[in-house]
Amino acid sequence: MTLTGLKDALRQNDFTSFINHLKTIFATIPYTNYANNILSKYEGYYSSVIFVYLMALGYDVIPEDITNKGRIDLTIKTKDKIVIIEFKVDQEKDKPISQIRKRKYYEKYLDEKKDIYLVGMVFDSGERNIGSWRVEEID
Repeated sequence: MTLTGLKDALRQNDFTSFINHLKTIFATIPYTNYANNILSKYEGYYSSVIFVYLMALGYDVIPEDITNKGRIDLTIKTKDKIVIIEFKVDQEKDKPISQIRKRKYYEKYLDEKKDIYLVGMVFDSGERNIGSWRVEEID
């Protein structure tokens, strides 16, 4: 997938292609980067890779986006949508989305009159990549 493909995927709300592109990025990181360390067990590592990548593409990205009930791991703001992303490592598939909903992280952006998408990603530390993910739209 090209960079244009990633941008088109996000623009068209094609989250399957968006996630597949991110999986490709993690698949290209050499295994030697993980040798003799436990980097793959930390959420902050995965979050940082995605944050830097999206920033380099020119997106308005907010890491550790503070709300009245906690911190959103990563928020992407475009002209027509807000994407709220919660990351977990070696957790159940639904845990990230459950956290976003329980803490109502999306309320911070309701007045912006944009579509709001919740994205939960669970990384598999053994695979060193996205193991599962889920997307929901706020009505």
